[in-house]
Amino acid sequence: MAIQVARETSRFNVTIRILQALNNRSSIISSKTSSKSRPHRPSARSLDKMDDSQLLDLRLCDLKLSIKDTWLAPCIRRLYDELADRQLRFRPHCWLSSEWFSPDGVPGIAIPFYLAHPRLMRLEDKMMLDIEGGTKTSCMKLLRHEAGHAIEVAFKLTRRPRWRKIFGNPSKPYPTHYRPRPFSRDYVLHLDWFYAQSHPTEDFAETFAVWLRPGTMWRRRYRNWPALKKLEYLDDLMNELAGRPPMLTTREKSDPLSSLKMTLREYYEEKQGRYGTDYPAFYDRDLRRLFSEAPEHAKCPPASQFLRSTGARVRNRVADWTGIYAYTVDQILREMIGRCRDLKLRVHRPAEELRTELAILLTMQVTNYIHSNEHRLAL
Repeated sequence: MAIQVARETSRFNVTIRILQALNNRSSIISSKTSSKSRPHRPSARSLDKMDDSQLLDLRLCDLKLSIKDTWLAPCIRRLYDELADRQLRFRPHCWLSSEWFSPDGVPGIAIPFYLAHPRLMRLEDKMMLDIEGGTKTSCMKLLRHEAGHAIEVAFKLTRRPRWRKIFGNPSKPYPTHYRPRPFSRDYVLHLDWFYAQSHPTEDFAETFAVWLRPGTMWRRRYRNWPALKKLEYLDDLMNELAGRPPMLTTREKSDPLSSLKMTLREYYEEKQGRYGTDYPAFYDRDLRRLFSEAPEHAKCPPASQFLRSTGARVRNRVADWTGIYAYTVDQILREMIGRCRDLKLRVHRPAEELRTELAILLTMQVTNYIHSNEHRLAL
């Protein structure tokens, strides 16, 4: 999905609330298990019988996984149908790897291995507090995004002067972090955290994903946005490519699962370490004032559940008060939900009282976010 080194490594969901796994997740990682107990190429069925520690000692290359006969296969077929509906002959090949990405020079899509087995999805959720692409909706969003990278490679689109004028220099160094501009209308909104702003190639991939999605009505959605010019250019470009075979047809697979020698334990050590810096703990003090972590309230409803159930109404109120996009407010709210879950906070006061205070707190946090340099988002 990214270029150069970034494409060959990984791209993670930019939701900051999954940055650090704590408590039981850390203890699992630090535990030692003898290599003698490591199962040798376990069958997909036997994964269900393993506990977390046993799973973490498996090497990725020893996982007997494939996309065939999983819920991923219909998603890929749906992507192909969407491309066919646009009269595009291009069909990116897909394979399992460590993360979502589309490598430089290969017109295909790598899909994270854990999506190919429900037991591994549960482990991913436990270790990272999220499953990137773990629902059909989020999986399709990511497939459309990665298909944008793949079609760019297949037709060598970045060589076109017009492409470079619209989206920028694709050879621009790929950042390890970026600071989004939430008010900008120069970019479409598709993946979380204004991902199109991170790099010109991501801008193109996000624009392609919005254009490809059925029923988007992008002309109306982005009317009076500068981003509309990008969509109109892409629409003309795809009409030009309709019915044409791709220029690059290699079926190479970069970093396939069978080549990855690291254990799941090492995989999550690296993944948690990468996202374990600059954790947004600045919510904690205010959330502890709003909710309770006292033992006597342990049987009260979870605060994270309260935020999920009441969040949409509060989000819209805050967006109206501040003039900030509801999309932006929603991202901050999701971070707060994650922190409430990690801190095991509970609802111990009347809901109506909490809703008012939550609206005030969310307004403060959104305003701080907009004007702060603390939100550097990892790629």
